[in-house]
Parts: sequence; structure tokens; C-alpha cells
Amino acid sequence: MLRKRVIFTLLYCDGFFMQSRNFRLQKVGDINWLEKFYKFNKIAFSLDELVILNVSRKSKNQEEFGRTVSRLVEGTYMPVAVGGGIRSLEDAEMLFKSGADKIVLNTSLSSDPDLVKLIVQKYGSQSVVASIDYLKKGESSEIFIENGSLNINEGFENYLSHLKDLNVGEVYLNSMERDGTGFGYDFSLVKLVKSILNVPLIIAGGAGNEGHLKEALLHSEISAAATANLFNFIGDGLPKARFFLINSGENLANWDVIKGNNK
Repeated sequence: MLRKRVIFTLLYCDGFFMQSRNFRLQKVGDINWLEKFYKFNKIAFSLDELVILNVSRKSKNQEEFGRTVSRLVEGTYMPVAVGGGIRSLEDAEMLFKSGADKIVLNTSLSSDPDLVKLIVQKYGSQSVVASIDYLKKGESSEIFIENGSLNINEGFENYLSHLKDLNVGEVYLNSMERDGTGFGYDFSLVKLVKSILNVPLIIAGGAGNEGHLKEALLHSEISAAATANLFNFIGDGLPKARFFLINSGENLANWDVIKGNNK
């Protein structure tokens, strides 16, 4: 059985890292602030993967973002997925060269499927993560792109079939309604996603404590639980969360988060 994963998502916007609530951003600090409080080469043993998303609302300076990614992942050996503003094969190549192991795509899944196919063809399905930002509206679910600002007006099941045709390797399912609330994840679409896309599923949007992570990982359909709240795990919160999950019997890689020695 494949190990489950705990993922930390960083949101980058115009040179700063952000806290998000329902896709409304609040500035928390720049790269110097982040390096001071979050040494990823040290806390990597509390995580299975790092996701870094460029959510800049205006023009996305991919070169600057790539330099930031390189600085963040230096000396860090956990897998890193990077996305936001990828509009060409060259954008993807630059982020891979900056240290990304996987590319996260959102807008281009709808606006430029040929680009998605090119990236899959060159780097493989396992290197492409499809990010789905959605809002529940009664019995239906609406999908948004462009940092949650544009409704693509396509049925959810049809969109999943579209992603299957693109041969994406993983799905990052993010509830805009739960985003940053700390109220827990929305699981209502998990079974539907897995029934159409037989790929690893990351759930995001709503984690407020270690209990929410555990609830997510108990779902057989869910491969990983992500949190994007920079303040969820200040201090020793990340090691404590991992110990809690392992001691609860979750199928996570079990290592010494202090010394980094495999058990």
C-alpha cells in the first residue's frame, strides 16, 4: 500500500508569501522572513512534500519566482511541486530547472490543453498535477481558474473527463469555500473525482488542526492532505502533527523528525 502524505503549500504573490481565506490574500512576509522562521531543509522531516504556488494577481514574473523557488528548496530533499502562471513549455522548463519535481497546472488545463499535453509528453504524467479550484453551489460544483476569478462554466464530471484525456498524473482538489477557514476539508467530491480519475488525489482547503489531517487521510480515496495556512504549524506544530498521525496508525513514512533518521 502506498504511503499517505502530508503536504505544506506556500502561496507566493509579487515577492511576498501570503495567507489566504476564500482566496482573499493577506501578506505575511518575504523570502527573508520565510527563511528565518521556516528552514525547509530542517522541517522537511515533518513533511512529505512541498507545494509552491505563484498566485500573483497581476503579471507573474516567472524568472523572479523561479529564483525564489531555487532559494527555498536549496538543501531540501523532499519532493517539490510548483505552479502558477505557466503559459508555455519554457515556463515549465524554467521551474523544473529551479528545483521543481512536479508542475501544478490550473488555468492552462482549460485555456490551453495542448500545452498540458506537451508538458506531459516531455516530462511524463507523474510530473503534472491538475489543480481544481471549486465552489459548491447547491447540488452542483463550479470550477474556477485565473486565481479563482473566472468560472469556466463547465460541468464538474465533464471537466474530470477532460482531465483524464489530458493524462494528468495527480489532482489537487481545493475548496474555495473552505480555503483558509480552518473548519475542515470538504469531502463531497472525493469519490466522484476518484471514480473518473484513477490518480493520486490531494485534498486542500480548510485544514485547521491535526485532526483535520487525520480525517482526510482516513479516506481511502485520498493520497495526501495539504494545508496552506502558514500559521497552522508554528514552532513544533509540524513534528507534533506528524507524531500524532503516526501514533494514530496513519500510513505515513515514519522517521525521526528531529534527527531525520529513518525508523
